Amino acid sequence: MTHLKNSYAPMRSLLALLLIGILAAGCKAEAEREPVPEASHWWKGNLHTHSLWSDGDEFPETIIGWYAEHGYDFIALSDHNTLAEGERWIKVPDGSPIANIYEAYLAQYGEDWVESRTENDTLQVRLKTLEEYRTLFEDEEDFLIIQSEEISDGFDGKPIHVNATNIQERIAPQGGTSVTDVMQRNVDAVLAQREETGTPMFPHINHPNFIWAITAEDLIPLQGERFFEVHNGHPLVHNHGDHQHPSTERLWDIILTERLAHGDEVMYGLATDDAHNYHQYDSTRSNPGRAWVMVRAESLTPDALIAAMEAGDFYATTGVLLDDMHADSSTIRLTIQPQDSVTYRTQFIGTREGYDPASEPMEDAEGVAVTRRYSDSIGTVLAEVEGLTPSYTMQGDEVYVRAKIISSKPKDNPLQAGEVETAWTQPVSPPKQ
Repeated sequence: MTHLKNSYAPMRSLLALLLIGILAAGCKAEAEREPVPEASHWWKGNLHTHSLWSDGDEFPETIIGWYAEHGYDFIALSDHNTLAEGERWIKVPDGSPIANIYEAYLAQYGEDWVESRTENDTLQVRLKTLEEYRTLFEDEEDFLIIQSEEISDGFDGKPIHVNATNIQERIAPQGGTSVTDVMQRNVDAVLAQREETGTPMFPHINHPNFIWAITAEDLIPLQGERFFEVHNGHPLVHNHGDHQHPSTERLWDIILTERLAHGDEVMYGLATDDAHNYHQYDSTRSNPGRAWVMVRAESLTPDALIAAMEAGDFYATTGVLLDDMHADSSTIRLTIQPQDSVTYRTQFIGTREGYDPASEPMEDAEGVAVTRRYSDSIGTVLAEVEGLTPSYTMQGDEVYVRAKIISSKPKDNPLQAGEVETAWTQPVSPPKQ
């Protein structure tokens, strides 16, 4: 067996030390937040990934090994409507794509680890459970696997998916009477399990533009939901929108404005892989390594990571890294980690009080209602700064401000031609008189 956790320890330790050395400081998303302890570290993680337990095309051990080898500190395998528990065997027909994957899996892990059998002249292999494979990788200082589930529901043909991070027991799709109701019922189920078990966990809304399923108006009234995917690495999720549908960033600004202007909860933006495909790498596949979160926490534990994320102490990125980040109710200051021959511009985006709240209904080509058209005074670029140390001083009339750091470096394995590495910090608001 080759993928014991100790085989990754030197590489992970070195990468962790490098990240710790270059990424230290703060991200505040609420005015009254306590200062973050200086001992806190930045941890790199992906919260949305798939394996052969649902519709991924690789064994979980191989997937986790990839993330461990590529400098990640934590990973959540969030398979559809299932947890990696119990006994599950999958068929390996001769000549099928899974046959080649199985042969590589067997060669990598060996017969002492891989369990197979033959039934009705067809080879079968048993999928290892989380409790089994986590022993190969986890180390309290280097690498963490967080149990997760993508609760995959729907309404009127629209896919509605809610991730549950650090879930303890499987949650079945809850159904509902509308898109918002389906989301709310699934969010409530996650929060109820959190309350019942006393275990920190949180829901987040996945890829709202997947099959154009979720509008801003569907998301605005959600209660108890503070996270959604502003960037997802799947080729079918339409991060950039189209001429009839807003981008996920535009959705974020509409949601933030409508929620925060009325005293409702903030919505934080996540970046995730949503990886399914680990063998062919191109813009038509959902590959690993496209997007992740950097979380500042005191330790590499689910409790510490979730506490930090719920405080807004993280940023989302497709490649841009920060040496330092400070955000409070008066100032946002960033120090971008430089790369050779790469330039950076930072947009400070927000909405000011007195914005035009008017909107008009919109429909797609089939006459289906989509996100309404809102005023350009929502989600405007308040300032744009070139260089490695951008900052923004609050004027006091902002509903919120967030930063978007745009590099000149082309994104490796992009979803669309022309994509560059980008990062998004979480929104902050000045104190209200």
